Amino acid sequence: MEADLNELDTTKKIVNDSAKLNRAETLNRWRLILGESAEEGLSNTEDYSPDDFKYTEVDEILGYLYNREYGEEQGYRKGGGRGPSELTVPKWLHKVRELFPKPTVEILEKQALDRYGLTELLTDKKLLESLEPNMNLLKNIMQFKGRMKGDVLKSAKEIVRVVVEELRRKLESQTRASIMGKRSRYASSSVRSLRNLNFKQTITKNLKNYDKNNRRFVIERLYFDGNIQSHNKWDIIIGVDESGSMLDSVIYSSVMASIFYRLNALRTKLFIFDTQVVDLSDRLEDPVDVLMNVQLGGGTHITKALRYGETLIENPGKTIYILVSDLEEGYPIQHMYKACKDILDTGCKLLVLTALDFNGDTVYNKHAAQTLSNMGAHVAAITPNELADWIGEIIT
Repeated sequence: MEADLNELDTTKKIVNDSAKLNRAETLNRWRLILGESAEEGLSNTEDYSPDDFKYTEVDEILGYLYNREYGEEQGYRKGGGRGPSELTVPKWLHKVRELFPKPTVEILEKQALDRYGLTELLTDKKLLESLEPNMNLLKNIMQFKGRMKGDVLKSAKEIVRVVVEELRRKLESQTRASIMGKRSRYASSSVRSLRNLNFKQTITKNLKNYDKNNRRFVIERLYFDGNIQSHNKWDIIIGVDESGSMLDSVIYSSVMASIFYRLNALRTKLFIFDTQVVDLSDRLEDPVDVLMNVQLGGGTHITKALRYGETLIENPGKTIYILVSDLEEGYPIQHMYKACKDILDTGCKLLVLTALDFNGDTVYNKHAAQTLSNMGAHVAAITPNELADWIGEIIT
């Protein structure tokens, strides 16, 4: 009986200790959520002691960023935290990557730049190069590239190239498939099927791999034909509004224009505009060069841009005119309507894109969009893949 009682007491102790630990863990988490100001209230709670706070380092890292919400008048200290030395941006970034998983790191980096303006992440060469190249970083570089000089700007351009090339690779295959028709022996393809296997090129390119001893022909790589339209080229004219709200669309428009430029079935022209028009058609070989010439913000003169694009029309019956804009004209809007009508009257296909990206979030002048739609223009917010499909349907 005594042994059973001792065992029961031991079990109770284990249960009580476990419950105490769970309560302490819960209180520690509440302290992390509520911040340093919650310590006074929590210290009166059983099972919690400020000295036993488990997440001091995490709290310091998060506080360094999110205490900026309160401002200096509410106790925010730029150094933040309780560590032996004040945090700096490089130290903070190092700790973030040490303590958090990659998805959380990306969120913290994004909010540091977008919400709290830690532009030191972009203007310090070593810090910039330590960031993960992704679409969010690309957008931030485009917004802050005016502050970059020398080696920092060079590093930023290389980051832009990494992101843009990855984006181009993802979009190019489907774009080619959507727009191109007849097989071409002069263009290679990533689409592998027996129907478009180029036997002659495959044999010629692999002759060096002939195994003389075993008298075998070893194929190291197969070559496939691409596709090409059998008729005359179509002209694609793309005018892109470079106002700040159109940032995502500017990126995707530049990449898609570069892809179109590489297709045998299309002749592509690209210009960007605010109150001035800059023709970037001679830079389409390199979309990075295009993006680094974009100046976000400023006014918008859509009519002036439309009229410039109109001068590029050579064969209206085989021209697709694409205007990428939120349609917030900074000048009398009736002039914009007149310019669009004149373009449509030439016989061009006019596509007005209020957004060209994968987010689907768009803010635009709905009345202007409806007016242009009633006029005969195609008005939509679409993805780059949908744009390729739309063009493919027209030219086939």
